[in-house]
Formats: sequence, C-alpha cells, structure tokens
Amino acid sequence: MIPHRRDINLSNWRLSPFSKYSFQHVAEFVPSAVIKASVQTETPQLNLGGFAKLQLNGKPLPDHLATSHADSLTIMRGGQIIAEWHAPYCDPTKPHLIFSISKSINGLLAGILIDQGLLTENDLVSLHVPEIKSSAFADATLRNLLDMQTSLDFVEDYLDPNGAYDRYRRSMLWNPDRADDPVPDMLTLFTTIQKGPHAHGTRHTYQTPAAEVAGIVLERAAGKRLPDLLSDLLWKPMSAHSDAFITVDRIGTSRAGGGMSITTRDLARLGELVRLNGAGIVPENWITDLWHGGNRAIWAAGDQIDFFPQGSYHSFWYNSGAGQLCAIGIHGQWLWIDPASETVIALMSSFPLPLDDTNDLAILAMLRAISRHV
Repeated sequence: MIPHRRDINLSNWRLSPFSKYSFQHVAEFVPSAVIKASVQTETPQLNLGGFAKLQLNGKPLPDHLATSHADSLTIMRGGQIIAEWHAPYCDPTKPHLIFSISKSINGLLAGILIDQGLLTENDLVSLHVPEIKSSAFADATLRNLLDMQTSLDFVEDYLDPNGAYDRYRRSMLWNPDRADDPVPDMLTLFTTIQKGPHAHGTRHTYQTPAAEVAGIVLERAAGKRLPDLLSDLLWKPMSAHSDAFITVDRIGTSRAGGGMSITTRDLARLGELVRLNGAGIVPENWITDLWHGGNRAIWAAGDQIDFFPQGSYHSFWYNSGAGQLCAIGIHGQWLWIDPASETVIALMSSFPLPLDDTNDLAILAMLRAISRHV
C-alpha cells in the first residue's frame, strides 16, 4: 500500500515505503530545476511480451519484478522499445529519481564540452572554481573527478544520521537542517573537505562530492547552468520525450552527483545514444574511450572491485569487463548497454536500503538474462 502524501516529508522521503511515491515526485520535497525536452506525447506499453516467461530464481520475470521493489523496466533492442513493465503505483510518464546515474549523464556532458574546447580533462579544478583552493580539490584535475580518483577525507555513508554525510545531505537540502548545526550551500561545504592520505589519481574511491564539484566545473567552463547545458546539448538533441528535473541547493547549484529525475523510456534512449557511439551528439572518441575503460589496476585496488572483478570505472561509467557499459544508482537504478545483443535496459526501483548487495547481484543476473533472451 502506498502511503498518503500527507505522511511524507523531508525527514522520511527516501525511506521505504514512502519512496514508492517520493521517487517520482522529488520536486515536492527538494527544490528542482527543469531540464527541458522537446516534449512528445507517447503511450508506454504495459507488456513484457515474450519476456514474461523468462525465469529468474524460479519465478517468471513479472513475478520477480513485483517482489523485488522494482518500479519500472524498459527494454530496447536495435533502437526500438520492445517490452516494458511498470508497478501498479508507478506512472511511466513521470520522471523517476535516478540517483548516481546522474553522474554518468554529466560524464557525457563533460565529453561534449571538452570537444567544444571549453576545458580539458587535465584542467585543475581550481582553474575554474578558485573558491576551492584551500580544499582537497585544489590540485585535483577534472580527470581525477571523472574517474573517482580524488583523495578526500570523506566517508560515503548513505545511512549516516549525524556525521559528514548527513551535513552533505543537508547542504543539498535533501535532509532537514538542524538549528544546532546549520550547514552552508554545497560549494561552501566542499571548500572545507581536506585531502586523504593518498595522492590524487592513485586509488579508486567512490565519493559523490567529486561528481558534484565536476558539475560546478562544467557550469563555470561553459558559463551556463547545468540544467540548461543538459537541455541544449543532450536532452533536446537526443529527442528526449519528457522534461527531466535536477535538484538544486539554496543558491541554485545543481546536484550533478545524484539529483536527476527522468522517465525510464528517456533513460533507455540515453543508453541507445551511447550504444550508437554518441549518435553525433556526444563525441565518438569519448564513447570509444568509455568502452576502452579506465585504469584496471587502480580499479582493482579500489573499493568496488567485488562488483565487476574484471571491470573498471571511467568518466562516471562502469565498464563490466565483459562487453557491457552500465550506469548505476543507489536504491536499484540501472542502465545496461550490451552491444553484442543490441540491447539497452533501463530499470528504476525503490529498494528499502541504498545499497543491497543481494538485490544488486539479482539485478545484474536479470539484466544479463534479458540480454541473452533478446
């Protein structure tokens, strides 16, 4: 049963079962900016077709989805949507929060701006954001940020109720502020983060502030706000059918690291753009570089090696090491691109926990099974 709107607020909107509503209504809880599309009417299919009989853990695919906190699934092959599934409470025409898949989308934007000559991947962050010169980011490069190879004295603890991650969440307006410990806007908070024990570019450590700072660098280099850049350079050119949204802090800074909401269908369209080597929108060499992947030795020594033992992380995208690219967000958000079967799969969920290895491994098995079935 879906909770009533009156029972959902800033203190519980990311908790289950409230998230089954709030993940499609983020702008009701957090200030959000619009990423404009060339809006086109469409009628999503409510049909898994031949996939309905696909067995996963002894269950047909629809039963597996219904019992795994999935909200919406879109399967695309050869550029055509061939199957969909949506939970009864999920409106497939409304944008859904994608959390860290936002990073991957902004990674594509970085490639476009670099190709336009507005910055280089070796630029120091402080070149574009001088306010950050007293922090750990001062001598980090954009490439360090894109590959999650910055050295930060910061712990990525999604369940932290009182420490650094809670302060970070309050700076982005995702948690209620506290009178006993007020926090500034995101950028002001980032200027206080100091370096960890290792050098930049030597270790893969997943820390979302790096992606937020990358978004600020892109804005400063281009001289435009992130929602406008995303609209002009990605959303409209790729013919996204629905407006997307991105949350902003108290001074309007966009949450590049995890604040975007889009429809499942438009997420699949974005994956198809990547499968088609940028489709003339993102530079082909940038997409080729994604397929080549990042430094595997640095990945192997990092904090996510168990997920893709043969993989890597590069420009905010995961390379599986087995021929697929994917973008992943907490609470069960996935974009899977498998060129061998010409398949793109977009999945949105509302897992009760931000990280759930059992559910994530089950999703990974499901995505691979669907690709084989296609």
